[in-house]
Amino acid sequence: MWAILIGAALIIGGLLLLFSPALGRRPSDPHRMPQGGGTLEPRRQGLRYLGISKNWPGLAIIAAGAILLALGGYS
Repeated sequence: MWAILIGAALIIGGLLLLFSPALGRRPSDPHRMPQGGGTLEPRRQGLRYLGISKNWPGLAIIAAGAILLALGGYS
């Protein structure tokens, strides 16, 4: 039973760790795109924030939680 609770807590903690950069960023700055139209996306953000190298701690915590959930379900 404890393995399931700890596993669920690890998964939730890992998700919060992954979401924290997006939630804690600077406020939205509405601006116009060069192609026309408005956007709330930050300028010059790119896709660097989606890389494994920046998100591996959160992914590792989620994986550990999933393992505990799987092992806790069999006992």
